[in-house]
Amino acid sequence: MKKFLSSGYIFLIFALLYAPILVLIVFSFNEGGSLSEFTGFSFTWYKELFNDEQALTALKNSLVLAVLSSCIATVIGTFAALGLHHMKRKWAKGAITSITNIPMMNPDIVTGVSMMLLFVAVATIIKANDFMGFGTMLVAHTTFNLPYVLLSVTPRFNALDKSLSEAAMDLGCTPARAFFSVELPEIVPGIVSGLMLGFTMSLDDFVISHFVSSPNFQTLPLYVYNQTVHNVKFSMYALCAIIVATILAILLIVNFAGSMGDRRSRRAKGGAR
Repeated sequence: MKKFLSSGYIFLIFALLYAPILVLIVFSFNEGGSLSEFTGFSFTWYKELFNDEQALTALKNSLVLAVLSSCIATVIGTFAALGLHHMKRKWAKGAITSITNIPMMNPDIVTGVSMMLLFVAVATIIKANDFMGFGTMLVAHTTFNLPYVLLSVTPRFNALDKSLSEAAMDLGCTPARAFFSVELPEIVPGIVSGLMLGFTMSLDDFVISHFVSSPNFQTLPLYVYNQTVHNVKFSMYALCAIIVATILAILLIVNFAGSMGDRRSRRAKGGAR
């Protein structure tokens, strides 16, 4: 009886979570453009979506912003994790870790308003007009991506065998060469996970982008929000279905990279023994 109730509870939770997404995907192929009746399978709304220049421009802006912000955050976060890993003072390490987690723990609206006020203050000091746009959004997205990169890369550094890099330096490697030759290959799964997670968070963000954006640079979430203010076009259902498929593919890649890294680490440890 307990097993039956637990299975039913899990099924109910998954149904509540994924039934709306499934309905959205199914009706994105509805030829009649209605949520009350499925009249036939068609790619009409996908064709309409790809003929919408504003939607395609917003998609391009989101992809460029997500790629650049996640890559910058990954580079900064990886070297920050390296510095934290080699930091000897535990209190300083704990303090820095707590500070870097603030953007992740803060409500998005607090982060968005804070960054907006910061950018307005900077624009006032340098007397710049139309300061908001791609640059401010890139800084904001890189900032809130950093904690997620640290969260993915730091455990990989903690799992490293310090004797490997020490042995490499004993054999003549410089600290930089030891890092790139010994440590970096071991933490690649964490770097990939942080990169993909940052890309997903940037692609999905609306609240922070809303406060630091400008009418001249609109991302996909902002475009979808502006469309939902009026009558929702069925091309938006097609757009959301594509986003769901993209996020699912990214999650599968992240999980696959993580499992491959774990297998590689186990093989390396087995070979060392």
